[in-house]
Amino acid sequence: MTDLPPDLPRLRTLETWLAYTLDQVRAAIRLAEQREAEQQRAVRDRPKPPDWLLELGLNRDSPPVQVHQGDCWNAGKRTRGISLDDARRAIGEGVKPCDVCRPDSALGFLES
Repeated sequence: MTDLPPDLPRLRTLETWLAYTLDQVRAAIRLAEQREAEQQRAVRDRPKPPDWLLELGLNRDSPPVQVHQGDCWNAGKRTRGISLDDARRAIGEGVKPCDVCRPDSALGFLES
């Protein structure tokens, strides 16, 4: 056993301090559990990424730059999700397909 003080006043002081510290630890545990639950909920409720992306030009008057698959790592910051039909239409109208994710192959424009 640890060396505890022999007198009652110091033992009561130690008891009070330990109870206070235990309350703080339990409060920190509750907060950590709440944060973890919120993170899990955020991951679970995250919206599904789009299947296809259209990379836009530098300004609103610029034509689209490329078509990407939704999970392409090479997609730029100026993208928006588009439907399957819009992706086919864009490539058919001459928008460049990404050289990395090859949406033209996935959409059936080229043989694999």
